[in-house]
Amino acid sequence: MGGLFVDPWQSARRTVAVMVFGWAGAAGTVLVAYLALGLEAVPISVGVVVCLAFAVSLILLHRAWWLGVLSAVPSLFVLVGAVQYAPEAALERRGVHESVVVVADTATGFTLQRADGTELEEKYDYDGDVGAPEVGDRFDIIRDPEGEVPLAEAEGVDPSGRMGGLITGVVAWTLMAALAGRRGHLRRRRGLDSTADVPL
Repeated sequence: MGGLFVDPWQSARRTVAVMVFGWAGAAGTVLVAYLALGLEAVPISVGVVVCLAFAVSLILLHRAWWLGVLSAVPSLFVLVGAVQYAPEAALERRGVHESVVVVADTATGFTLQRADGTELEEKYDYDGDVGAPEVGDRFDIIRDPEGEVPLAEAEGVDPSGRMGGLITGVVAWTLMAALAGRRGHLRRRRGLDSTADVPL
């Protein structure tokens, strides 16, 4: 017994549209991060909206929820890569490398001292949960002479790694969209609203 007729070209167009949305959303988040250097909350907000919208698009394309939930993992790669690539690339391109020692831990951040004994005006705002520096610790930093990007530990600045994570996430999104498009097409042909009896 045959299934319902569903235009395969329409299914293909829907699939490509979801893929293109994922690519454009990731690229747009990177662009926003460049335009809003130093305002991390802005690209984070944009990235979260893009990731949620992509998950909803997958669910609508697939006509089931589980691929949308699974997209949370590559979405994290996309979000972190897109948000952090721009500031880290700026630090790598124009940043000043210095060796410093932590001389004080204040409410506004850590006070750092250069090798010549002078203190940096900019505080080091460590936002991790473990491994926070202590007074007397020495490490290398990269600071932005233009003051747009907060200073960071040199060993943590890795724009190529951020871009690699972003690309990995986008590739995973693309594969998930292709799978959602195929399964969604089969489900529409069979008039299904669940994943039962639909082959991969």
